Amino acid sequence: MNNNQIKNILQANQLNFGRIVNFDFNNNPFYIFDFTEKNADLLGLDLSNQQKFIDYVFETMKKHNCEIGIGRYDEDRIIYRRGTLFAQNEEARSLHLGIDIWAKAGTEIFAPINAVVHSFQDNAHLGDYGPTIILEHILEDKKFYTLYGHLSRESLVGLETGKEILKGEKIATIGEYEVNGNWPAHLHFEIISDMQNKTGDFPGVGKPSEREMWLELCPDPNLILQIDKLRI
Repeated sequence: MNNNQIKNILQANQLNFGRIVNFDFNNNPFYIFDFTEKNADLLGLDLSNQQKFIDYVFETMKKHNCEIGIGRYDEDRIIYRRGTLFAQNEEARSLHLGIDIWAKAGTEIFAPINAVVHSFQDNAHLGDYGPTIILEHILEDKKFYTLYGHLSRESLVGLETGKEILKGEKIATIGEYEVNGNWPAHLHFEIISDMQNKTGDFPGVGKPSEREMWLELCPDPNLILQIDKLRI
């Protein structure tokens, strides 16, 4: 299924989606981060220092009186320079394919629509997802997937492939940095049109030179989240 097909289906069903987290983005304040080289604060920050990056994220949110932060989709980021996971050959992966919801560890995550568990695993590498769940959905007889990364290890307990999940059902909690790939606590939420035979994992960051291909595979998650400020 191509991007236009899934985009049209998701747009037509927007009234049917539930919240991913228990937060009303369209009536409460939240902070939108800029993780590109345009952010002068990041240029002066040692991104290899895990604690400094954690402090930067949560102190920035506190400074703006926000308990929730958002990281944008289709953003060419510099924050992946903190490790070697995204550096491959001549061109590093830096194009963000999901939307991040930065929030305290333990924040509950819910299924936005009925699903079955496609796959799950603990991607336990520096800079990776840590515990990850992928759900499979069917709308208008078309199949697509949603990925939830940087979870707690407890989120994987009791899961099995094919398990039915109902809209609004709690599926996970956000993990601490010790288990989530060493990131400040957050959820990486991504829509995937074709899993390409992968299980338990799917790229959340792509090469900028392959932008067209990646955005075709991974449509804008705001089609489900419906955050008005991200439509501007």
